[in-house]
Amino acid sequence: MSYPQRSTGMGTHPDLAEMRERLERTASSSGAIVIEGLIVLAGVYAAISPWVVHFSATAPNLTVNNLIVGVTTGLIGLGLTVAPERMLRLAWVVAPLGLWLLISPWVVTTTHSAGAGIIWNNCVLGAVTLLLGLAAMGLTIGVTRRAPR
Repeated sequence: MSYPQRSTGMGTHPDLAEMRERLERTASSSGAIVIEGLIVLAGVYAAISPWVVHFSATAPNLTVNNLIVGVTTGLIGLGLTVAPERMLRLAWVVAPLGLWLLISPWVVTTTHSAGAGIIWNNCVLGAVTLLLGLAAMGLTIGVTRRAPR
């Protein structure tokens, strides 16, 4: 006796079209567009901040750290802007990146000689990125909570 195979994948979910439409509506709202743009700008600034604040020569480890985290944050923000229906669930990654930027002057510098400018730069940038990540996460939570029951 053979039993019919049932697909348990999300592709066969009956409400898939509605969920995609809801995600698209949320991602194309003016608030989401502002958050996505600010995430891109925060990522670009994090990547170039070692040269803006002039610590690329004095803290090479932190320079590489900010460059990698900035490029990653900027790419996530760009992905949120270009393909929001695929990237909106990845928005949660921005918050830990912001937290890492916040604590990285004390973790990454080997001599623990990060100057006040470096610390202020990364703390403010990390806090802003963390808040933007939380706001982007709020968009995804809002999508799932607004779903009809």
